[in-house]
Amino acid sequence: MAALDRFHGRRAAVIENQALRIAVLEGGGHIASVLDKATGVSPLWVPPWPSIEPSEFGAAAHAVYGDGADGRLLAAIMGHNLCLDIFGGPSDEEAAAGLTAHGEGSVAPYELSGMPTQVIARAQFPLAQLAFERTIDLIDRTVRVREVVTNVSGTDRPVAWTQHVTLGPPFLERGLTEFHASATRSSVIGGSFGAGDYLRAGADFDWPEAPGRDGSTIDLRRYIDRPSSSAYTAHLMDQSQRDAFFVAFSPSARLAFGYVWRAADFPWMGIWEENCSRTHTPWNGVTVTRGMEFGVSPFPESRRAMIERGRWFDVPTFRWIPARTAVEVEYWIICHPADRIPEQLERPASGQAVSPGPLR
Repeated sequence: MAALDRFHGRRAAVIENQALRIAVLEGGGHIASVLDKATGVSPLWVPPWPSIEPSEFGAAAHAVYGDGADGRLLAAIMGHNLCLDIFGGPSDEEAAAGLTAHGEGSVAPYELSGMPTQVIARAQFPLAQLAFERTIDLIDRTVRVREVVTNVSGTDRPVAWTQHVTLGPPFLERGLTEFHASATRSSVIGGSFGAGDYLRAGADFDWPEAPGRDGSTIDLRRYIDRPSSSAYTAHLMDQSQRDAFFVAFSPSARLAFGYVWRAADFPWMGIWEENCSRTHTPWNGVTVTRGMEFGVSPFPESRRAMIERGRWFDVPTFRWIPARTAVEVEYWIICHPADRIPEQLERPASGQAVSPGPLR
């Protein structure tokens, strides 16, 4: 059976085969690591600050993680976290009711079960009135992920639902790590995003050439080579194709890593960049990340702003889940050695799933 273990001090379920080792956190349900055993590298981000269980976050932790609506999330965030049922910050009233940034999906306790190459993570989100189940199957050098979101309320619900995949060092390197994606029409987030902004706020463009604030053109297919920077861009994935993808390549590790998903399920991808620009706690000017965040919404924003936006490039910016209805999606994580970046990623042939069982 899958092993209950510790990952960077956190309670986690660990599954593995000859090629990969996967760690899934009990607190927040994050896919914290996809470790390539040959290189010893996981492309997923582990924050440089101490990580605690989200249930342990309290007043004493404010000095380390901040006392804003994102404090509990920052205390626990790692790798790939789920944003449900908001993508962005809560309203003041929602925060007073206990809702945190990116919703309950990133901080709720998860019940973990599984087999040696499978983890099933289940959670209840009482504020959102949603039930969630994620099944993770490790098959050779791929990971098949199936998610079921059930609206337990008696009313239709508009939701944000984003896979917040964040890459970090040593896989992510300034000026070296490369990216390909099936992105098309794109936008730079409006207004000020961070102290290191270098893209022209609110500008529309076609992937991958983003407009710089200084009039230059920035190729988003390579991680920025600057000592400090910040950015957020939203990308509509190619809706003429069944599947959407992104792939990242580390020349140093000679490793390709990416995700494939159904474009109709998650039509948007946001690219979040934090490169030593945030100097407040817990960032402290030392964090290097790139988020490749695919979901049903283009921008991180409040629930009200998401609904009022309605559509972007004539594509919806949220998803409806009907009353007392379950919605299922599937996506794949792929990690394999490579001499150069693949032009695209394709959905693997389905492997055989195994039956769930209790963890020991």
